[in-house]
Amino acid sequence: MSVTDLQRVESHAVMGTYARNPVEFVRGEGTRLWDEEGNEYLDLLAGISVVQIGHCHPALVKAITEQAGQLMHVGNLYYTAPGIRLAERLSERSLGGKAFLCNSGAEAVECALKLARRRRNGGDFVVLENGFHGRTMGALSATPQETKQAPFAPLVPGFSVVPRQGASALADAVTDNTAAVLLEPIQGESGIHPIDREVLAAARAACDEHGALLIFDEIQCGMGRTGDLWAWQGSGIRPDVMTLAKGLGGGLPIGACITSPEHADVFQLGDHGSTFAGGPVVAAGAHAVLDVVDDEAFLQDVKAKGERLWTALDALGLHTRGRGLMVGFRVDEAPEVARRLLLEHRLVVHATGPDTIRLLPPLTVSEAEIDEAVGRIGAAL
Repeated sequence: MSVTDLQRVESHAVMGTYARNPVEFVRGEGTRLWDEEGNEYLDLLAGISVVQIGHCHPALVKAITEQAGQLMHVGNLYYTAPGIRLAERLSERSLGGKAFLCNSGAEAVECALKLARRRRNGGDFVVLENGFHGRTMGALSATPQETKQAPFAPLVPGFSVVPRQGASALADAVTDNTAAVLLEPIQGESGIHPIDREVLAAARAACDEHGALLIFDEIQCGMGRTGDLWAWQGSGIRPDVMTLAKGLGGGLPIGACITSPEHADVFQLGDHGSTFAGGPVVAAGAHAVLDVVDDEAFLQDVKAKGERLWTALDALGLHTRGRGLMVGFRVDEAPEVARRLLLEHRLVVHATGPDTIRLLPPLTVSEAEIDEAVGRIGAAL
């Protein structure tokens, strides 16, 4: 079907929640995409930090194809090895406790919020301004953005908001009634804003003082995106709980909430669940992604490629922010620039708000592709 045909069907069959660009992608390979007319695009968005090891990576395709031919679903009333092994692998490579597997980032956040309140028998939450944690009711309540929250009020009560870079304000907001502080080590949806180590340290100290949990949302910034396997490793500030999704599945829907050992057994039987969580196919896919990303040489390469990208963008006069291959830069009329890059220069990027372009290329992007992408950005500007 053509884009026009799809738009016609969408108008009467699909709820109007997405502002789509007039392009239909039909094939992907590595950092390249092709539309229905055969035009080739360079992808510097990776499905918003999802296609972590590139489109249709052979190892990922092989893993999910083989698993789909053996067993696709039986549910969590029984054992299947891929999901159980994935939980063990994620826990061992992160906080050392236990994992709950789910289907998305929002679900991972919901799990973390429930775990924090279960542990404290209630309690409130402290979140940062401009944070984004998802669109389900609990995750939305932790997302202090008026345009996203207002249409769905009243929200879940008990969320306090502090400035993004206000260490003292954060410390003052945490009390003995605080269940958890929830934050992104690098805010993604609001425009790629790393949170100062001073703020992260203040959150850690306040949570320790008052017995609250420190929860890091690594849904966008984790899975090697920064050049460390987890973004918190770059700061040295260790959370009690972390949430993952996006790049973990390489294109398949999966999420995870992971604890430290001290909080591994907060949930009791029946406290939480999910029909599809940890299914064999998506878990097999996540193993394949980890096989590529969880490698020190690969992660060092991500850091080097990030530096190459920042340097080239700075040479264009575009002041960058971020870490690794999670990069944002300011430009006027960013949505129009992103649209022009897509339609005229065949470069896939994203505008986060009116003045920021966000770049989240596959971690497997080559140096030549980085140079090519920056050339297209320069031509557009």
